[in-house]
Amino acid sequence: MELGDQLLRVTRANVGASQAPGIEMSVNAMSMLASTADPNAGGRVLQLLNMVTAQELMDNEEYEEIVSDVREECEKFGKVLDMHIPRPGGGSRGQSGVGKIFVKYDVVDSAKAAMKALAGRKFDNRTVLVTFFGEDYFDVGAW
Repeated sequence: MELGDQLLRVTRANVGASQAPGIEMSVNAMSMLASTADPNAGGRVLQLLNMVTAQELMDNEEYEEIVSDVREECEKFGKVLDMHIPRPGGGSRGQSGVGKIFVKYDVVDSAKAAMKALAGRKFDNRTVLVTFFGEDYFDVGAW
């Protein structure tokens, strides 16, 4: 599809897996489109995709380091009220949301600034995809 004077190619995100070469622009474009498709779109909660794998989240030390790194980076854009990184666990509910990171800001403008800055960035050699996530879902833990 043509977007302006450039060609936009959309593919499925490889959440938690290595990406094939050339996907970086597509992932970045999807994040940017998610933030601009509807001018009223937004919210205080972001969902970060393609940053972590279930294997990385199983190691306690690595998990704590990821939490610290993500929180530190996200706080550059505003006050982070809450953050959740689901970990692999027993039962079907324990697997819900694994590989995703959820960040709740105090104001919408902070979330929008973070989305704009984080979309398309590299984290552990994976391109980050950022979308808004429903605050009601976040509040009840519906990952």
